[in-house]
Amino acid sequence: MDAKTEKGYKGIGMNGFIATWYAKNTAKDIAHYKNDAKKVTEHVSEGANILELAPGPGYLAIALAKMGDYRITGLDISEKFVEIAEAKAREEGVEVDFRLGDAAKMPFTDETFDFIICRAAFKNFAQPIVAIDEINRVLKAGGKAVIIDLRGDVSKEVTDQHVEEDLGMTGINALMTKWTFRSMLIKRAYTKDQFEEMVTKSRFQTCRIEQDKIGLEVWLQKR
Repeated sequence: MDAKTEKGYKGIGMNGFIATWYAKNTAKDIAHYKNDAKKVTEHVSEGANILELAPGPGYLAIALAKMGDYRITGLDISEKFVEIAEAKAREEGVEVDFRLGDAAKMPFTDETFDFIICRAAFKNFAQPIVAIDEINRVLKAGGKAVIIDLRGDVSKEVTDQHVEEDLGMTGINALMTKWTFRSMLIKRAYTKDQFEEMVTKSRFQTCRIEQDKIGLEVWLQKR
């Protein structure tokens, strides 16, 4: 599949200097990546086949690879992110199969993965319900998936606090990140009700959603 033949994302693509800037700034958030990786390991056994959908710079997938004997794959639509993630995996001395591809047209056979995680990227998918159906298709029977993302109803005050306190950003990076939240990310993000509606229209039909002050987790299981 040629990921360039059809635009699979909303807005400006994460390529070139944008991807490099994102990779540099999110490197400061390693503790959160490790925490999310731990959530995954609580639901799988040694040897599990795990997919990270839209891994970006690869921090979460790399953290997972360090936690046990798992087969980790990362699928991203950005050529630059695949390049960055592969380089970082080599630096860390771990094996992760990073591939180029679209969440709505995954280059995997049916029932390939035991667990799928998508962190901070689902809101950017051009065909969200198709992507959810693709998650269902490539999951094994009984397999689980979690989508972790920004809430569509989060306030400006909460996001500003998140940038300054949780991400520890200051100066121009803080200003750029706050602008990105306000002008793009929140506008694309979904509320709990919107997620429930999308899942109802998908092959999963049901889900469990957990929320905090800035984000939500959508838990799915293939029957």
